[in-house]
Amino acid sequence: PETTPEEALANAYQNLKNNLASELLQQLKAISSRQFENIVIDLLVAMGYGGSRKEAAKAIGKSGDEGIDGIINEDRLGLDVIYVQAKKWEGTVGRPEIQKFAGALQGQHAKKGIFIATSNFSKEAADFASRVDNKIILIDGDTLVQYMIDHNIGVTPFVNYEVKKIDLDYFTEE
Repeated sequence: PETTPEEALANAYQNLKNNLASELLQQLKAISSRQFENIVIDLLVAMGYGGSRKEAAKAIGKSGDEGIDGIINEDRLGLDVIYVQAKKWEGTVGRPEIQKFAGALQGQHAKKGIFIATSNFSKEAADFASRVDNKIILIDGDTLVQYMIDHNIGVTPFVNYEVKKIDLDYFTEE
């Protein structure tokens, strides 16, 4: 079966997006931990957390890393907070790291946490995160770069194609 131009365009777009994601992840692994934490702040603010960039940055820098890199407001009013751990990591993040983070959350009487890593999480880590009382969201490197692409963090559009089709309603007489 022959590929339609629409399918070819969709496939090419997906390939470009996959290549971009791969390059972006390499870029994240090459920067400093401080810069990585700043990118995480930018992303969380772009996703609607933490109010302004300045407020979010202040919150992240404030924590004395007892297994927590920062605290960010869940909403602009600061009614609830989310504890954040951002790690530039090469190997798989295992259950012990998530247990440490869960313990740190309990030490703060925190209900919610996000653990972001440039690598991936073991099945045991994911299982543990899903079973603890605190709500812990794990964001691996692949998911992180997809969020960055979706929210234009560290990427910029460089070409835009608009595909048009005939508007049959326009040609229909009433």
